[in-house]
Amino acid sequence: MSVWSELTGQDTAIAVFRGAAEAAGAARAGSSGSTSAGSSASQQMTHSWLITGPPGSGRSNLAYAFATALISGDADGDEATRIQVEARSHPDLHVLATEGVIIKVADVRDIVKRSHYSPSVGRHRVIVVEDADRMTEQTSNVLLKELEEPPARTVWLLCAPSEADLIPTIRSRVRSVRLQVPSIADVAALLERRDGVDAELAERAAREAQSHIGMAHRLATNDEARARRAETLELALRVRSAATAVSTAARFLAIAGDDAKAITELRDAEEREHALHSLGVAPGQAVPPALRPQLKALEDDQKRRATRSLRDGIDRILVDLASLYRDIMLIQLDADVPLVNREMLDDLRQAAARASAARTLATLDAIQTARTRIEGNVQPALALEAMLVSAIRTTEQRGAA
Repeated sequence: MSVWSELTGQDTAIAVFRGAAEAAGAARAGSSGSTSAGSSASQQMTHSWLITGPPGSGRSNLAYAFATALISGDADGDEATRIQVEARSHPDLHVLATEGVIIKVADVRDIVKRSHYSPSVGRHRVIVVEDADRMTEQTSNVLLKELEEPPARTVWLLCAPSEADLIPTIRSRVRSVRLQVPSIADVAALLERRDGVDAELAERAAREAQSHIGMAHRLATNDEARARRAETLELALRVRSAATAVSTAARFLAIAGDDAKAITELRDAEEREHALHSLGVAPGQAVPPALRPQLKALEDDQKRRATRSLRDGIDRILVDLASLYRDIMLIQLDADVPLVNREMLDDLRQAAARASAARTLATLDAIQTARTRIEGNVQPALALEAMLVSAIRTTEQRGAA
């Protein structure tokens, strides 16, 4: 099975990376073919890449597929390398990621040192930097020289939402490949093929996730995730006063917390069990004082991840609300465009009748403002309350618009 087979909606990008992997393999084997073909192939491969695309487009999945192909020396990868890369256990793969808001300078310096090691068993040493947009300017500057002149068999793969999220000096040292948003049909087909989801549920999950692959997977395979999303939209349509705006904002925070807990709780327990096993601590045995600092460091990382997961959960709620009011405005404008939340058609029509398109557009602006404020560390409760007050105006001031 090809390492690219689990990716969807990114044929152009896959062709670029598969061609680069072929070029790297041909150059390594010394079989570049004719002069012109060899020159073309060599231009396809570089040692510093930037993969950009919206959340859920599959940036990191594509990076790890490319890493598998490079390490194995086979443009389609091999099964043994694929398994190790998926487990993040291959000795020639290094991953720089963060559970916090930013990537630390010390972590970048450590990964830079590792980049100078020769590959252990593979053809290349590959370093994947997830969420490269979380590097500060100081942190980014640590990477500059490495990206410009990496060791011959080291490849850097940076992932970020857009080129604008990185400083210009980083952008000038990498080859950028931008991903597109997969179609709903592509994402639904992936859920059917990979996860065994029935066609109707797969289409609905892909549509409600707005082609975000990870979110579509959760909605298709988790009843509680679907229930939380449905409750979020129903609550928003019931807001009629400042008092209900405050209580609804509080409920949104609780829903985001439940969602974050569902994502992190199982992972936290598995990490702690693995850490105790690695330290030689038997189940139920007291942790010796000398080993407690290691567990404390793990717990601190998990707390940072919980904070980030909560913020991500709040943002998912705002994205879902944006889809709700987008549907309302489409109905108000009588636009012939498919709805995201078509299962709520009756409720959407009632909401559309209570407001004007101008007021709905104002609420969409308020949702984006809430996202910006929360990113700027405004208290989420305050940002959500302000946004919901705008929603009250949307549903009750049709004549005033």
